[in-house]
Amino acid sequence: MWKKFQKRISKLPPVIRNLYFIAAVLFVLWMLFMDDNNLFNQYRRRHELSVLTEKRKFYIEQIDHTQKELAELTSNTTTQEKFAREHYWMKRDNEDIFIIVKKQKTNP
Repeated sequence: MWKKFQKRISKLPPVIRNLYFIAAVLFVLWMLFMDDNNLFNQYRRRHELSVLTEKRKFYIEQIDHTQKELAELTSNTTTQEKFAREHYWMKRDNEDIFIIVKKQKTNP
């Protein structure tokens, strides 16, 4: 049995029979598939990084928008009144407010 195995190995090219080549192939296979930082984990982390980068851009835009609204609310009294009327339903003493609520259609 050992002789058959040696015959099969001797048919391989000398480059593949080289011990350093075998060690290098095993190392590459280990790094690609078995290690904690393998290809699949790297791809998943890169995708997660791109998703988080997009979320970061969105939140930075939201912060800028909110800061502009805050600056407008603190500097302009007409904007303050408009905000109070729209969000807190405040009114003047001589006004009446009617709130119209639309009914949502329910599926049977």
